[in-house]
Amino acid sequence: MSDEQTFGAPKSYVAPTFRSASGEPPPLRLHLNENTGGCSPAVLAAIRAIETDEIACYPDYADITAAVERFLDVDAGWVQLTNGLDEGLHVVAQAAATRAGRSSRPRSAVIVEPAFEMYAICAAAAGLDVVRIPPRDGFVFPLDALLAEAALDAGLFYLTDPNNPTGLAIPPGAIEQLCAAAPDAIVLVDEAYVEFSGRTSLPSLPRFRNLVIGRTFAKAHGLAGLRAGALVAHAETLAPLRRILPPFTLNVCAMRGLQAALQDPAFVAWSVSQARASKALIYEWCDGRGFTYWPSEANFVLLRVGAAAPAIVRALAERGVLVRDRSDQPGCDGCIRITAGPIEHTRTCLAELEAVLASRPD
Repeated sequence: MSDEQTFGAPKSYVAPTFRSASGEPPPLRLHLNENTGGCSPAVLAAIRAIETDEIACYPDYADITAAVERFLDVDAGWVQLTNGLDEGLHVVAQAAATRAGRSSRPRSAVIVEPAFEMYAICAAAAGLDVVRIPPRDGFVFPLDALLAEAALDAGLFYLTDPNNPTGLAIPPGAIEQLCAAAPDAIVLVDEAYVEFSGRTSLPSLPRFRNLVIGRTFAKAHGLAGLRAGALVAHAETLAPLRRILPPFTLNVCAMRGLQAALQDPAFVAWSVSQARASKALIYEWCDGRGFTYWPSEANFVLLRVGAAAPAIVRALAERGVLVRDRSDQPGCDGCIRITAGPIEHTRTCLAELEAVLASRPD
């Protein structure tokens, strides 16, 4: 993707105004890191063009899998499509548990806190022990602690790059060091926000057979409701994971929608540029009020508003704006997370947040 595609904001894309069936505007959803700019119009056109025989038949994934492999520039056989990335997170946990069953030593899933909640849920569902590495000051990446767990025969490492909820990057070379130190473990790198960060560990796949990269098309592409994800790894690495998956994962709507989304890079460029501008607005707002925040490589910003964070989140919801209370996560006391999408949505959120703070007695 060229710089012009990445940083330009095509004027043909306009953030939608959401309306409920009653005609009342539903809440502005800035709490789940969705793309509130919607999806490419080409996606809707592709879904509407589905024929009755396509719905009546089980899907064939050959063409869409090949399209995703071309999109990611990886070899044939290195992509396994999944029903959202969540299914992929489950599959790697099950694969790690299967390996553990063949060993006399206990295996664990290692999670760096704060983390996406689904990692612990998937690991526990697969019967793995969960080891949580607590956050360091400033959310410094704990490579030394991960390497120590590798020496203890951990079976699975869940990493997010950039992290959710902080938006911070994993330092260069850290993933490769961990893969080298834990050759018998699965190292899953969740790249849900790769379009916003512009970084990927895909070039490391040929060197490390234990590296699996998770991708989703829910964020920059705006396909959260279609549930389209992928695991990317060497074909030999994917083979045991494929044996765990059911034969039919994506439905035909997700297949056709994803195919169309891949053919509209301008929409992704618009989404990325809107998120970048929105993050700048949030940073400026925080700087003007003395609030701590973490510069984010994703489509959201974590900021610390203090002990009143839960009350502020509730007050915003009453005003029709949903943001995420992250104050219960390790290292995130007093923090909320705001999705940074279309600029007009961010301006609405900040105006309502300003009004909530002004109305508080403290």
